[in-house]
Amino acid sequence: MSKVPGWLGRVGAGLTRMGEQLDERRKEAAAEDALPGEALPGEAPAAESVPPPPAYAPAVAAKPDPVAAIPWGIRVAAEAGWRLLVLAGTLWVLMRVISAVQLVVLAFVAALLVTAMLQPTVARLRRFGLPRGLATAVTAILGFVIMGLVGWFVVWQVMENLDNLSDRVRDGIEELKRWLLDSPFHVTESQINDIAENLSETIGTNTEEITSAGLQGVTVMVEVLTGILLAMFSTLFLLHDGKRIWQWTLKLVPAQARDGVAGAGPRAWRTLTAYVRGTVLVALIDAIFIGLGIWFLDVPMAVPLAVFIFLFAFIPLVGAVISGALAVVVGLVTQGVFTALMVLVVVLAVQQIEGHVLQPFILGRAVRVHPLAVVLSVAAGGLIAGIGGAVVAVPLVAVTNTVVGYLRAYSQEQSLRRMPPPHGATALDTAPVPPPAVAAGPEPETAS
Repeated sequence: MSKVPGWLGRVGAGLTRMGEQLDERRKEAAAEDALPGEALPGEAPAAESVPPPPAYAPAVAAKPDPVAAIPWGIRVAAEAGWRLLVLAGTLWVLMRVISAVQLVVLAFVAALLVTAMLQPTVARLRRFGLPRGLATAVTAILGFVIMGLVGWFVVWQVMENLDNLSDRVRDGIEELKRWLLDSPFHVTESQINDIAENLSETIGTNTEEITSAGLQGVTVMVEVLTGILLAMFSTLFLLHDGKRIWQWTLKLVPAQARDGVAGAGPRAWRTLTAYVRGTVLVALIDAIFIGLGIWFLDVPMAVPLAVFIFLFAFIPLVGAVISGALAVVVGLVTQGVFTALMVLVVVLAVQQIEGHVLQPFILGRAVRVHPLAVVLSVAAGGLIAGIGGAVVAVPLVAVTNTVVGYLRAYSQEQSLRRMPPPHGATALDTAPVPPPAVAAGPEPETAS
């Protein structure tokens, strides 16, 4: 019985040796089947090693990072370029939307201009004790009635003087024909007749185009009447609820920019009001003095021409040229060359007084815009939206100039407020504004 444990121990040891031998043979077989560099089962993967190049291989420099290879200026231009493309695309989409609803936009802008002209009257009536609704109704009705009477008066004067004007135009054309025949330009009567015949043929062959233009004119008149109605309703609501509309608009602005926009809004409105009231006063002075000059020169339709001068004065630079040229042409075909030259002298004199005296004195620095900005804005507004765009271009630029200037000053003020206050020995060097105590002068005496 004592030999049994020893026998069992030898059997166990033999089995252990057999297992170890089997493991070794399995590893050898796996090593023979494994690919070069592949880790064996149960072993940690060996670190990959790249054999060094042979001695005869040429030295190849490492390629730099592509971003580092591009010059700094080109990278800055690329960063600015794609942002400008995004802004241009956004502006293009905005202009497409505005062009799709051009009638509504122009009507609302016209309502803003009329509101800026009538709002001081509403404020005065409110100070006299009238309720807001009654003051708004009285102001709107009087304003619309006056505008309607002006339009009716212009149409009435034109229709009353149309026959007389046509007769004078014929006489002026005959006089111009005689002058051309006697002039040193060597114009013959047959050439003049050929020109007249060509004009008649052109009108006869383009009858369909003229008819279609007339139909388009009817469509334009319908759109104009629709725009006038929209402008009237918008003006009425802006006069009555302008403050609440502005407060509702501020809620659409992000909270971070709301304070700046809230401060820029009243300043923009003051600029618009000053522009509209100043332009109306300047246009009225131009119309009165040029109209008086035309009337003393015995030019027909002096009053309608004065009204046209008043209306065209709302288009800066371009409107004065068009209205002045119209007055000169009427004087030329009705009264002759001398009268036309005198009308030109009157128009130029009044416009020079307007540009150098009236506008700087009445409009002031609040709405001063550079002449180049005026020309470019009027041209761009005319190309985009015709006469309406030319009228609203300059006040839009003036208001934008005021808003941008205020927002820039507001941003600088906020950045200065967020700066940490100066302290320590370098307080005087880092302070944005030197304190009054640093001003040059005798040092105060210290008490002993």
